[in-house]
Amino acid sequence: MPRLFTGLEIPADVALDLQIMQGGIPGARWMDPSNFHLTLRFIGDIETGLAREIAHALDGVQLRTFRISLKGVGLFGGNKPHSLYAGVEETGELRRLHDLHERICQVLGLPAEGRKFVPHVTLARLNQPEPRALQRWIEVHSLYRSPSFTVEQFVLFSSRPLRGGGPYAVEEAYPLSGLVGAAP
Repeated sequence: MPRLFTGLEIPADVALDLQIMQGGIPGARWMDPSNFHLTLRFIGDIETGLAREIAHALDGVQLRTFRISLKGVGLFGGNKPHSLYAGVEETGELRRLHDLHERICQVLGLPAEGRKFVPHVTLARLNQPEPRALQRWIEVHSLYRSPSFTVEQFVLFSSRPLRGGGPYAVEEAYPLSGLVGAAP
């Protein structure tokens, strides 16, 4: 059974920016830059036949290329933070792409995603991080903003069913069409 999710790859220059920010928090397990991505829809462990149906349905997504940038940093996990991330400046196009992926998954029989879509790039998994170091890191990087980049495709990723994911493999890439910002 493959474990699948859809997402966006992070360009090498932006990944380098994120990699430079890594470090300085005891209890952080930093992500390898080759695994940086923005998840659009987690699909999970599914049968091979359904995986083929999803891959085929994603081929029908018709959207124009668009630009996004990463903005700010944050934590998931509340009082017991478990993940550190770079935020994404959400755009209407990014929301539409996510919504199309959600709709495709539901039409093919998957349950609705239970979590609110919070576009982000995971930077580290946290295991009892040192609180002062974590707070200091957040303060230093809170105004982070990447150069904007053009989203020219989305991908279907697979991962091993391990805690924390990765390594991730691109199973299929789906190009977007047209010019940035052009009306469909």
